[in-house]
Amino acid sequence: MYEFIKGTVEFVGPEYIVIENNGIGYQIAAPNPFAYSGKMQTMVTVYTYHYVREDIMALYGFQTREEKMLFTKLLNVSGIGPKGALAILASGEVQQVIAAIENEDEAFLVKFPGVGKKTARQMILDLKGKLESIVPDYFPNLFNADKLPTQAKTDNLALEEAILALRALGYSEKEIKKISPELSKEQLSTDQYIKKALQRLLK
Repeated sequence: MYEFIKGTVEFVGPEYIVIENNGIGYQIAAPNPFAYSGKMQTMVTVYTYHYVREDIMALYGFQTREEKMLFTKLLNVSGIGPKGALAILASGEVQQVIAAIENEDEAFLVKFPGVGKKTARQMILDLKGKLESIVPDYFPNLFNADKLPTQAKTDNLALEEAILALRALGYSEKEIKKISPELSKEQLSTDQYIKKALQRLLK
């Protein structure tokens, strides 16, 4: 229904961003909303997926059309809903996900929230050999850390926001507490905290 929405970033939260276009604020769930922190009041283009079910109607948004395509492919896997697909994209380890699918590495895939052995096997069955053919030249550049500039914050607000985002993605308090001490030793932006946390959680 909506290919993309172009507007200014009005709000960034743990679960979604708000893009204002012609006086309308669109609430858009994103893999890592804080990637837009450095874009407040700036014009951006968000590629959107309009998700409709009997009990829910929501917009999901991505920085590129290719990310959107990957999201839709993941939704086609039995056992993966929008939240699970967002968590996989938020990891910033898409190349590893693709490699795991191609190599039938269930041990890696089950590290994502909501992905058990059955779902991991289904991912392999449904997607093996089908992802790279969609965007063959895209994967090496996915989730480039320099894509969106962010400014490091000088207090723990950034870490608190990152933890809220991790909870929104479905990670447990036990998992978050395990990596929090290491993260608190550094001064990073929210976006950088999230990326680092997800790298640790997927090890």
